[in-house]
Amino acid sequence: MSRRKKDPLRPLTPDEIETLTRLSRAQSEPASHVIRARLLLAVAAGRDYTQAALSVGRHEGDAVSRLVSRFNQVGLAAVVPKHGGGFQPLYTEAERARILSEFKRVPDRDIDQTASWSLSTLQRALRRAPNGLPTVSPYTLRIVLNEAGFFWQKDRSWCQTGQVERKRKDGVVTVVDPDAEIKKS
Repeated sequence: MSRRKKDPLRPLTPDEIETLTRLSRAQSEPASHVIRARLLLAVAAGRDYTQAALSVGRHEGDAVSRLVSRFNQVGLAAVVPKHGGGFQPLYTEAERARILSEFKRVPDRDIDQTASWSLSTLQRALRRAPNGLPTVSPYTLRIVLNEAGFFWQKDRSWCQTGQVERKRKDGVVTVVDPDAEIKKS
């Protein structure tokens, strides 16, 4: 006989039961979401934590206990795993947008002392700006630019993938490759 639970599963609403049932049968959802939904439904059906864990191929009920406790606090959001380790993201979306806006600005030759951005000149400009980022690193800049679709090319500095500027008789024109996204993967 199991001992008394410190934080037993609260009664599920009909919407929660429907969502968990649909999720437990889904084949296109991540496996972790499906297993957590099955665990919660097993506990709701009256199984103790160890039996619920064994029903999905786990060995211990401790993780089920933590899942039930989290479900009682946050509801269906407990099915989605939290951050699993590693460094927490250092810069928010607003700060990433600030990096991209600085990058898209044409460098001033007198102030920035460059005609095109490199990671070090972009870092220097962001650190110097009054609303800039005083501790930004070149690694962070590279990650943010890559996520935004910019990649380093030896002959042209940083450029948008699939776009190239060509000199023509009429001047410089931008040529866009419509299959660039397909070619990247």
